[in-house]
Amino acid sequence: MYRISDKVGAIIMRKDVHNKLKKYTREEKFLLNKSELARRFNCDSRTIDRYLKINSGELEPKKSSRIYKSLIDDYKSIIIEKVDNYGATAMAIYKFILKKGYKGKYSTVAGFINKHKCFEIQKATIRFETTPGLQAQVDWKENLSMISKQDEVFKVNIFLMVLGYSRIKYLELTTDIEQKTLFKCMISAFRYFGGIPQEILFDNMKTVVDRTKSTFSNIEFNKTFRYFADDAGFKPIACRPYRPQTKGKVESLARFTNRLTVYNGEFENYDELSEIVQNFMEEVNNELSQAINESPLNRLNRELEYLNPLTPLNSLLSYVSRKKDYKVSKESMVNYKGKKYSVPTKYIGSKVNITETCDGNISIYYNKDFIVCHSLSENKYNYKTSHMHEILKSDACKHLTDAKIDEFIKENMSMMDILLGE
Repeated sequence: MYRISDKVGAIIMRKDVHNKLKKYTREEKFLLNKSELARRFNCDSRTIDRYLKINSGELEPKKSSRIYKSLIDDYKSIIIEKVDNYGATAMAIYKFILKKGYKGKYSTVAGFINKHKCFEIQKATIRFETTPGLQAQVDWKENLSMISKQDEVFKVNIFLMVLGYSRIKYLELTTDIEQKTLFKCMISAFRYFGGIPQEILFDNMKTVVDRTKSTFSNIEFNKTFRYFADDAGFKPIACRPYRPQTKGKVESLARFTNRLTVYNGEFENYDELSEIVQNFMEEVNNELSQAINESPLNRLNRELEYLNPLTPLNSLLSYVSRKKDYKVSKESMVNYKGKKYSVPTKYIGSKVNITETCDGNISIYYNKDFIVCHSLSENKYNYKTSHMHEILKSDACKHLTDAKIDEFIKENMSMMDILLGE
């Protein structure tokens, strides 16, 4: 009798026996005894008996306890290290481990690397998508061309921050991608979300990463950015291989900007285009998200309690402020961007500096001492009522009582291009 001594061949024979026996009818199995079937299949009669019992359900098939070792097993730790820490290619790793004794094929190495990457992507995505308040991602769509009603081409950028759990998105149109603009957009996003996530993922943007000090395995953050992150209370994470940052988020941003193309020829100026982006943001946040089967705004309600509070925001305004010295005129006014803002009369002739913040206000300081805060306005003259009273009392209305001056202000100032504030 011909017997296969090789164990792999024996496994093939057993499969052959199992499959052929299933083709026999019950009557055929009954007429042919086990010895005859063993002769036909060139195997032991005990093998026939076992498979007959397996086919009838009398016996559970046993899984082989043999552990099969792949040629790549001894090199897996090396491969993972080179891929994760240094971004080495499959071919480079294959050539490297050949010198260390690997006897297998390149396709085996490439296949293992591909499976490893897929697993890491899945693992990172699960963490990103299922933990409320944990992560957000930041990205830019740079140099987007939009065409106005007058066929003027606007080169703009779109900032995007998205929370992983709720999928809530903050988008903002910008004219540049400088660091102060990044900080301004992030602060606005925190306000929009109502809180700050524990960690935020970034790609290799120069406003975040110090490229001169960074390597593939060791990312060094820009010093100013690191201070900003510390003050805001989030942990920055540079985008590494297999992060969800390189997956769904970038695809989402591309999809969003594609949807904006229909607004070409629909706006007059930058402000109108910015408003279109803001309205678009509200639209997508109210839409049903297929990933979570509800709208992001609805799910944000459950994520809010896990976000860090907004208390650090006041300390962040200095990162986006713009300071310049201005001389106070004889009218006790400061000219800022073509509009005039009042200060107390004691500062006439003095030099002050103005800090413009991302919340639409300007703060005026004298020798670092705070004087007054005004809302940015389109009115030519912008007074605080107390300043107006002081100015009038020192000159035109110095003969009037305080009550008469207040009455004069109430009756006359509202008729002019003047904004009065308390």
